[in-house]
Amino acid sequence: MSTSMEVWIEGIGFWAQGLPDWPSLRERILGQPPRSDAPDKPAAEWLAPAERRRAPALVRLAIEAATQAVRMSGRPADQLPSVFTSAHGDAIIMDYMCRTLAEAPRQLSPTRFHNSVHNAAAGYWTIAARCMQASSAVCAGEQSFGAGLMEAATQAICDRQPLLLVASDAPASGPLAEVIRTRQPMGCALVLSPEQNPRAVARLRLQLGKNAPLANLENPGLATLVEENACGCALLLLACLTGPMRSHCRIPCGTDLALEIETESYS
Repeated sequence: MSTSMEVWIEGIGFWAQGLPDWPSLRERILGQPPRSDAPDKPAAEWLAPAERRRAPALVRLAIEAATQAVRMSGRPADQLPSVFTSAHGDAIIMDYMCRTLAEAPRQLSPTRFHNSVHNAAAGYWTIAARCMQASSAVCAGEQSFGAGLMEAATQAICDRQPLLLVASDAPASGPLAEVIRTRQPMGCALVLSPEQNPRAVARLRLQLGKNAPLANLENPGLATLVEENACGCALLLLACLTGPMRSHCRIPCGTDLALEIETESYS
C-alpha cells in the first residue's frame, strides 16, 4: 500500500466482560470504573429465539457487537456487506470435534459441526439481518483484526459502499487452551464508509508499514485485555477515538506488516 486509504467510522459495537457496549468502554478508557451491573453474556437479541438457543458463545459475541455498530450507524442492516474476522474461530467447538472424532465419531453433533466452520458468525448474522449482501470471513492468526480492517477498508473504497467489520475471539478449552492465548472474550464491530457524511464519528487514514511491538494502554485492565484476546489490539484503535481529536496507532496485519492508522474524532 504505497498510498494511504481513508474510511469513516459510522458505528461502533463492543462487548467484553464488564464492558457491554461502546459507551461503557469509552468511560473505562477515560478512567471510570467498570460497570457493576454489566450482563454476564452478550444478548445477541437480533437472533431469533431458535437461532439464539443453538448459537455458540462466539457467535453471540459477534452478533452483539455487530448489532450495536449497525444501530449506532443508522444504516439498514440488510444493505451492509460484511467482513468477519477471528484469530481462531470457535476453539471450544474445535476441541469438542477433535475429542468426539477420536473417541466416538458416530456421536458427532450435526449442529455443533455446523457451528465449527470459520464463517459461522457471518452466516448467523446474514440470517438475523436478512442480509443478502456479500460476506467474507478472514483469518490471519494473531494479526486477524488488522487483516480484517485492511480487507474491510479496501472493499468499502473499491465498491464505494458502507461495510460492516466484526472481530471476535473467545477462550479455548482442552489442549487448545495451552496454545491459544485468548483468556477473555471480546467482540468489536465497526461500520465503515468510503465517504464522509453526517453519520461519521471518526476518520481513519490507513497506510501499510512494518510491524513492531504493540503500544501499551495506560489502563491496566484494558492492557490485560489486549494481551488476553487475540483481537485485543482493536482496543488500541478504540482508545484513539476517545482521546485528542487527532491520534495515531499501529495495528499488526501480517507477520511483518502493520497498519499505521491516523485517527480524527468528531465527537
